[in-house]
Amino acid sequence: MIKSILIFNNHGKPRLIRFYQYFAEEMQQQIIRETFHLVSKRDDNVCNFLEGGSLIGGSDDKLIYRHYATLYFVFCVDSSESELGILDLIQVFVETLDKCFENVCELDLIFHMDKVHYILQEVVMGGMVLETNMNEIVAQVELQNRMEKSEVSPSATLKDHASVLTSNITVFISLVADLRIAAHISDVASDPNRSDVAVDVVETTDQSELSRPSS
Repeated sequence: MIKSILIFNNHGKPRLIRFYQYFAEEMQQQIIRETFHLVSKRDDNVCNFLEGGSLIGGSDDKLIYRHYATLYFVFCVDSSESELGILDLIQVFVETLDKCFENVCELDLIFHMDKVHYILQEVVMGGMVLETNMNEIVAQVELQNRMEKSEVSPSATLKDHASVLTSNITVFISLVADLRIAAHISDVASDPNRSDVAVDVVETTDQSELSRPSS
């Protein structure tokens, strides 16, 4: 079982932390510091796994890691996991990140943390390995991206429809007002006794034309 996955930079700053068993927050910080101390002092020409620290399981657990540029990828596992298998799993995870972000770097883990966590969940969930095929993982990530875009598109379309509808209602109201004024003028023109009203209608018409927004 995988007990935790830790990613931190060369200075010990954590970039992704995932524990699959409960530890208090203070204990988590101590585990991160101890793990960084154990891993960072090792030379690059030594093997990539060692016994776990005293805080996370001692000799019963193993720390398996890879060092890429400015980042350490560390998996803490129990004795049931294969060291070489976990090394391959770390490589699959890093190559998947590299393909999804196009030359992944430390900044991608900082500014796209939600996507990084989603990719990790496609690889490991609940401390168990779910998928080791990079193509399958990338396909699931692309599917998720398409679903997110499809959820955004309808809302934008509704806004566009609402804008068009509002514009049409405004035009309709303006047309109705014009028809009513035209009908009123026609009635006045047919009745010579209503010349005083005609003057009012003409003035109203002029005011309506002035208040109408220019197209």
